[in-house]
Amino acid sequence: MLTVHHLNNSRSQRIVWLLEELGVDYQIKAYQRDPVTSLAPPELEAIHPLGKSPMLTDGDVTIIESGAIIDYLLRHYGDGQLLPKAGSHDHEQYLQWLHYGESGAALPLMLKLYTSRLPDGGEALKPRINDELTRHLGYIEKSLEGVDWFVGNTFSGADIQLSFIAEVGPMMHPSEKLPNLLAFRDRCHQREAYQSSLAKTEPYAYGPK
Repeated sequence: MLTVHHLNNSRSQRIVWLLEELGVDYQIKAYQRDPVTSLAPPELEAIHPLGKSPMLTDGDVTIIESGAIIDYLLRHYGDGQLLPKAGSHDHEQYLQWLHYGESGAALPLMLKLYTSRLPDGGEALKPRINDELTRHLGYIEKSLEGVDWFVGNTFSGADIQLSFIAEVGPMMHPSEKLPNLLAFRDRCHQREAYQSSLAKTEPYAYGPK
């Protein structure tokens, strides 16, 4: 049985959403953040030594990292859904967006989040972080010009991966400069499987209230 080790208000929400899109059987094992530190509980370390979510177990197989989990699920359980044909131009673009969503795109967002908790708000780093936010969010915004989805204008696992950027980006950058990204976020929210994933977990801090 597929098991999502789900931490509240985390990017594991995307994995629950993906499984709802695929319509496969799975279960959720829920974990709660420490109310003071907001860190994951040590129980997750019993599943994988890093103790981070998202985390997926499939029998005796354990997979961490959002991109790897999405790739695993689509290859093993997707039956061709949400994944461009291997070897095609769209497949190469899909792989690029899938990995970019947790690397280049996410890094300035996480840096801004963490430095905002410093006593001075990370003053010395602010110009560089803001420049990177402008660069990456601008690239994503332009890529969504005239299309609904990132790869071949067809909904795919890459859109699920990039949904986190769409949730958090407008909170850290002037939202009036991101109309395409906001529209993309709204399209994600409107999907039936997205709504089903919220119903099976909890209200998501970065999702619709």
